Amino acid sequence: MKFQIINNIEQWDSMRTQWAQLLQKSSIHVPFLEFDYLKAWWLTHGGSEWDPQKTQLNIITAKQDGQLIGIAPLFKSKNREEKPALIFIGSVEVSDYLDFIALPEKLPDFLGEMLTFLENIDDPANKLIDLYNIPDYSNSLQVIEDLAQNKGWNFFKEKLQPAPFVNIPNEWETYLSNLDKKQRHEIRRKLRRLQEDTDSHWFIVTDKTKIETETRSFMNMMALDPVKETFLTPSMREHMLNTCRQAMDNNWLHLSFLEINNEKAAAYLCFQYEKCLWVYNSAWNPKFAQYSPGWVLLAYIIQWGMENGIQKVDFMRGNESYKYKFGGTDRYVMRVKLQKITSLS
Repeated sequence: MKFQIINNIEQWDSMRTQWAQLLQKSSIHVPFLEFDYLKAWWLTHGGSEWDPQKTQLNIITAKQDGQLIGIAPLFKSKNREEKPALIFIGSVEVSDYLDFIALPEKLPDFLGEMLTFLENIDDPANKLIDLYNIPDYSNSLQVIEDLAQNKGWNFFKEKLQPAPFVNIPNEWETYLSNLDKKQRHEIRRKLRRLQEDTDSHWFIVTDKTKIETETRSFMNMMALDPVKETFLTPSMREHMLNTCRQAMDNNWLHLSFLEINNEKAAAYLCFQYEKCLWVYNSAWNPKFAQYSPGWVLLAYIIQWGMENGIQKVDFMRGNESYKYKFGGTDRYVMRVKLQKITSLS
C-alpha cells in the first residue's frame, strides 16, 4: 500500500469525490463521516472544542494499485490527558459516531500497514491513537484489538455512552403495538389532546433560502433550556449553522418544527440518511409543556418516516428517558486507545 498524510485544507479538498466514493463502499455508513460534515466540523474545531492553534490535520490515506482503499480521518493534538495523540476528526462532543473509512475486505490490511507506517515516523503523536465514539457494531474494534496484540501496541477499550435506536415497521399501529402498553396509551392521548385543544401543525424545512433563519430559530429554542444555552456558545452556533447548511446542500437535513397557535413549540434537528432518521438534537418551548410538544412532534416524525421509506430511527448518544419510551434499544459508542509499547512505556 502507498500511504499519504494530508495535512492541509487544499489537499483535503482535492479528494472530496474519492472520499464520497469510498464511504459508499465502507461498512460504516453514518452522516458524521461525510466529507462535508467533517469539513464543517474542522472549520470551527467542533464549536471550539479544540484549540486551532494546537491541532494539525493528519488524515492518512492508503492506495493499492492506484485505488483508494482506506482513510483514517485524524488530526494531531494533545488528548484529554494532555498527551500528544492522533484523534478522529469530529471528536468528541458533537459527532455521535466516528470510524475509519475503508473497503471492508481491506480494513485489516489497511489498519495493520497504517500502524507500521506510523511506527516509522518519529513523532510522539504517532505513538498514541485515541479514538472516540466508535459504534460497538463496527468491524474496526476487533481488528484493532487483534492488531494491537500482534504488533506490540497496548490496547484499551471502554464503553462511553448508550446510543438507543428503534427499527420501525411500515404501519403506525404495528409500531405502537410493540411499545409498552402504558406508553402506547400516553402517545395516543397526547396526540389526541393536542389535536382537539389547539390549532397546531408541523412542517419540515425544505426551502434552502430559509435554512439560516430556521436554524437560528431552532438554536434560540434550544437556548430556552439553561444547560443548552451554556452549550450554545457563538462558536457552537456557527458549527451548527455550518452543519445544517452542508446537510441541506447534500439533501439529508431533516429539520422540523411543531407550531401551536402559530408559535413554534418544539423542534427536531435530524439527518435523513441511508433510510434512517438520525436524531441529532431537539428543542421545545416550556410555555407549551402541558401539551408535551416534543413527544408529539417525535410521533409525527416517526409516522412520516414510515410513509417515506425510513426503516430505523437512531436516537444516538444519551440515555434520555423518551428514547426508551419510544422503543429504543441500546447500542453503545466506544473509546479505543492504542499506545506503542517502547522501552520507556
